[in-house]
Amino acid sequence: MDRERIEALLVEQGCADFKWIKSKQIKVAQWVRFKCLFGCPAYGKSGTCPPNMPPIGECREFFTEYDDAVIIHFQKSIEKKEEYRPWSREANERLLELERRVFLAGYYKAFLISFEACGQCADCAANRLDCLQKKGARPGADAMGIDVYATARGVGYPIQVLTSRRETMNRYAFLMVE
Repeated sequence: MDRERIEALLVEQGCADFKWIKSKQIKVAQWVRFKCLFGCPAYGKSGTCPPNMPPIGECREFFTEYDDAVIIHFQKSIEKKEEYRPWSREANERLLELERRVFLAGYYKAFLISFEACGQCADCAANRLDCLQKKGARPGADAMGIDVYATARGVGYPIQVLTSRRETMNRYAFLMVE
């Protein structure tokens, strides 16, 4: 694998804060899906969120089909709630372009797992069959059952529960590469 080429693509897409990890370092846990089911106001409202996702066992199996992954760190502070969605949408567009470029560089298994639900459409169809952005819709890490806290901490990245909107967010996306 030409890591230097992939790293150049990461930087070109504004994703300069990243680390290579082994896919087995990605922690998948059932409790993450339960947090989606019991507590997330978006549950069932996105085609890339539960219940429109495979069971945790299948998600766990997905990661065994890769040796390497890139964890991509985003830090963001926002003053107003309405600032988050435009920032998030723009970051996800860059991530999708990164996945596309890595794919075109010959890594046909390149697959993005975003730091949140798809969010490409203002009004989500809420199921994969009626999705208007099937080509670009990607699951968020929590929808895949990734324990982002354990995974990020395990590779030396900061992450904590935020108690105020004024605190700096640490968000993590994963690019699976083989």
